[in-house]
Amino acid sequence: MRASAGRFRASAGRALAKVSGQALGPYQSAVIRIGFAGTWLFFLLREFPNRAELYGPDGPWSFGLAERLIASNRAFTVLMWSDSTLWFEIVYAVSALASVALMLGWRTRGTSVVFMIGVLSLQNRSVFMGDGGDNVIHLMAIYLVLTRCAQVWSLDARRARTRGSASAGAAGPVLWGVLGAALAYGAATGRFGYGWLAAFATLWVATALWWLVDRYEAEGEGRAALDVLANLLHNAGMLVIMAEVCLIYATAGWYKIQGSRWQDGTALYYPLGLDYFAPWPGLSALVAGSGTLVMLLSYGTVAVQVAFPFTLFNRRIKNVLLAVMMLEHAGIAVLLGLPFFSLAMITADAVFLPTAFLVWLGARAGRLRPGGGVPVPVPGPVPVSASGPVSGSASVGAAGMLPAPAEGESAAVPGPPPAPEPSPSGR
Repeated sequence: MRASAGRFRASAGRALAKVSGQALGPYQSAVIRIGFAGTWLFFLLREFPNRAELYGPDGPWSFGLAERLIASNRAFTVLMWSDSTLWFEIVYAVSALASVALMLGWRTRGTSVVFMIGVLSLQNRSVFMGDGGDNVIHLMAIYLVLTRCAQVWSLDARRARTRGSASAGAAGPVLWGVLGAALAYGAATGRFGYGWLAAFATLWVATALWWLVDRYEAEGEGRAALDVLANLLHNAGMLVIMAEVCLIYATAGWYKIQGSRWQDGTALYYPLGLDYFAPWPGLSALVAGSGTLVMLLSYGTVAVQVAFPFTLFNRRIKNVLLAVMMLEHAGIAVLLGLPFFSLAMITADAVFLPTAFLVWLGARAGRLRPGGGVPVPVPGPVPVSASGPVSGSASVGAAGMLPAPAEGESAAVPGPPPAPEPSPSGR
């Protein structure tokens, strides 16, 4: 019993050291950052001519109706601060710019907050706009604030490599100064609920503390403690994202099983006959004309959605089902004309992609760009010093390059080349 207890304590210690010592899944978090920011940006650009009808003063869901709904559900939206057209245009433009900045990984700590504010403000202003993908983006915009999603494939990572810290330069303090002024104005005028006021104030104070410690005590115990807290938040956020994806598929699959049309295999036939879901009428008619194909697609959809959460502990089966689900969403985008829903779901699925595949994909993309051909760095275990874990990813990739952490993190200390890190799902 003592030997078993000792082994358990050792295993628990190693697990705790791993969870608190490094931000797991750096490539997966980068993919979901780029994917969700890009999806929301493309949506805003496509609907730019219709923005006033969707979310603005010309919409059927009037400012008065939105006020009554928000008074009851206490949702957050800065569009309720004013009903002027100018204010709406400013919020819409800032939301688009924040999407660009987050996709590029520029000052990610600040732009992830602005991105979340833009998503919540527009979607909560007109709750009946969307195709299901908006709900996924709504949730993921909140979760991304918790993650260190700019460790790789970002401008923050490049700044950390070239300047020694992702928080170098004056742009970060200026951005957070503007956010602090907006926070102070909202607090003074009573435009924030108590919960959102506490959340935004905590974010602002924590970021200011991080910047001070990063500038004046980058190698001290205070910085090590902040790194541990940031890693715990990141890993918790990634776990919530994975659990959210599993819940989406599990609930969708089990609700489908209860429907008679899914049980007899004819469910897919009916949306194919609707003009709204038939961007390619000829293709829709071709698929709907085959009873066998409709039955196989209907049953296959249910089987994959129900089975996926149970396959996470088997790497090969999980990867096969992951590819099938991504192809399924690509088919939905083309066949049913729901591109943004499909993009949101494919991005959410990407959190389970293997790290080796993402590293290979990044290397191939690097060769395609001008001056490419530089191997992609692979983060590894974080060495522990007397003062605690060294910040960020402290190992050197195959090319001897450091994958830099997100804004506010210091460049890491080189170490020996690590083994490839597993994906967040543990495989």
